[in-house]
Amino acid sequence: MQTTDDDLQKFESQGAAELPVAKTQGYVEHDGARIWYSTHGTGAPVILLHGGLGHGGNWGYQVPSLVDSGRRVVLIDSRGHGRSTRDSRPYTYELMASDVIAVMDALRLEKAAVVGWSDGACIALILAMQVPARIAGVFFFACNMDPSGTKEIEWPNPLIDRCLSRHRKDYARLSATPDQFDAFFAAVGLMMKTEPNYCAQRLAEIRVPVSVVLSERDEFIKLEHAEYLARTIPGAQFILLAGVSHFAPLQRPAQFNSVLRAWLDTL
Repeated sequence: MQTTDDDLQKFESQGAAELPVAKTQGYVEHDGARIWYSTHGTGAPVILLHGGLGHGGNWGYQVPSLVDSGRRVVLIDSRGHGRSTRDSRPYTYELMASDVIAVMDALRLEKAAVVGWSDGACIALILAMQVPARIAGVFFFACNMDPSGTKEIEWPNPLIDRCLSRHRKDYARLSATPDQFDAFFAAVGLMMKTEPNYCAQRLAEIRVPVSVVLSERDEFIKLEHAEYLARTIPGAQFILLAGVSHFAPLQRPAQFNSVLRAWLDTL
């Protein structure tokens, strides 16, 4: 796929590539929420977990590539995101991780690789801690695991502004509460300010294959934090993506997909 969108103008105006027709899709009722999912293709299962404020459709450039490689792709909208609903409780990464397990149970997936982007990466690593027997490996892209890992965002930032603009449009189109984006933004932001907060000892207990991936121009995550995660998680590898930012799966899909597929081939 030769698409590039380094400035995210295409993403802001059109979103990611349209998803292929789903093999199955539906909702799982779990712990006060209706969690939306879809599946695409057949083969070894790979769960894609999107970033905060986004939805499963943000993986539109990745799904066809993974299906073409002979894998079954599972998309999940995190609770309160996209088509999924939520109750009145605050957002937590551990609660969203429990939703992923509920979808796996509903689809009778005994084990799957998990690819996480930003907030989705945190959820993926929590799954590796909590249910390692269910997780074939974690592709941990663009996320921190304690507050020391985040940068101060420099404003103005056109890329972040364009991404937020797209998220606002998609929320209005998909959500069961389409007029509540500002409250949604605030609630997710509160979670991001207070979580995650996992110590080195917890990270050192992880026993599934992990690849820590960061873009060299990431707007949110410090390079030294990603390197620390790769050193601390047993057997983890570190991959630095050149020329892209936090939004690499949208900016240069071919580059991102090549690294992702190569990692999946190692599992």
